[in-house]
Amino acid sequence: MGADDARASLIRKRKAVEDTGRARINGRVTRAVGLVMEGCCPGAAMGDACAVHPMTGGAPIPCEVVGFSEERVVLMPLGEVRGVGPGSRIVMTRENSDAAVGRGLLGRVIDGLGRPLDGLGPVKAEAGYPLYGAPRNPLSRRRIEEPCGVGVKAIDALITIGKGQRMGILAGSGVGKSMLLGMMARGTAASVNVIALVGERGREVGEFIEKDLGKEGLKRSVVVAAASDAPALVRIRAALRAAAIAEYFRDQGGDVLFLMDSITRFAAAHREVGLAAGEPPATKGYPPSVFASLPRLMERAGTCEGKGAITGFYTILAEGDDLSDPVADACRAVLDGHITLTRELAGRGHYPAIDVIGSISRVMADVASPAHLEQANRVRAVIAAYYGAYDLISIGAYRQGSDPRVDQAVKSIDRINNFLRQDYKECAAFEDSLQGLFGLRA
Repeated sequence: MGADDARASLIRKRKAVEDTGRARINGRVTRAVGLVMEGCCPGAAMGDACAVHPMTGGAPIPCEVVGFSEERVVLMPLGEVRGVGPGSRIVMTRENSDAAVGRGLLGRVIDGLGRPLDGLGPVKAEAGYPLYGAPRNPLSRRRIEEPCGVGVKAIDALITIGKGQRMGILAGSGVGKSMLLGMMARGTAASVNVIALVGERGREVGEFIEKDLGKEGLKRSVVVAAASDAPALVRIRAALRAAAIAEYFRDQGGDVLFLMDSITRFAAAHREVGLAAGEPPATKGYPPSVFASLPRLMERAGTCEGKGAITGFYTILAEGDDLSDPVADACRAVLDGHITLTRELAGRGHYPAIDVIGSISRVMADVASPAHLEQANRVRAVIAAYYGAYDLISIGAYRQGSDPRVDQAVKSIDRINNFLRQDYKECAAFEDSLQGLFGLRA
């Protein structure tokens, strides 16, 4: 056999091997309780993808290996488990858990598994990015030195955000978190919005897209939605898929605004998976893996070696308006600041209901000019003086002349509040917000 014949034979054999596809490992379901199934499946590894075939026939149920119990694997389904019984076949394929990414995602709404929800047909992908991103070298991140306007006067003027910063939005239920996210998505100076709606009510997903985001905002946005009735793993994957999509646009050199609503429901989904897999509960029933997953997700935002950056906003639902919730505490320790929304301001019709004094941006001093920083501190001091004496003022017990700072605050507070109020349809340019700030003679 000549060299050419040998080469042709080798090519044919290689093609035959490639055409066989991935090796499939078969196993059997032995137990199903609650949210998980157990079974025997030799060679399975954590994170492997598999499919369970129902006893009653029908489409296979996609699952993921989330743990082990002695010689048995623990599987978490990505869909309904009806029809599964003892002996149901497990087929494991070890497929790569990559997120399909590309500019074809702009203007699209997909679910946690990458399937379109908007009825516009298949999504055109250009590449695959890993759902579980590898930790970045902290020394490879550029310093945050440039402001990022989000179209909200209270934030741009008094809680200035930098490109690549990560912020939490702390609030109870019904005080305007989704409205604030919509305002930022429409008014931001970033080139691309990536929005993760995790664990939201099904009604709210459509309302956010149509009312809060709007057609213009959707054109430069990618929305990844997993409603509250989606399986826990799908809700988790929605956040991870959105993070992978944001990383793709960042690596293309874009300034990305990453909005996630909410990190609390992401943690709740992790709690469901951890407890179902047999992990011991800790603080408020959250297993330890939840508090390890939060920084892994949030650290994916930020700056990188190139030009792009991901500026992240993560809403944190304070149950019962308790801002000392363990998830909120864990997030504050990782993030670069937080914005607090209060029910008291919302009750007065002050929207967005941002508590300026209870909010902080840890990089504002690096991205704001000295004059901007000085004026912002002056206005914050006036607000603090007024609300420090608010109880006395509200009942008429404060006497003018008792404290010059409070006297000045009483004169200025209406003008400041009028500046901080903003209709949810209004988008303010960053320069206009600064001009309005300097126009306050606080």
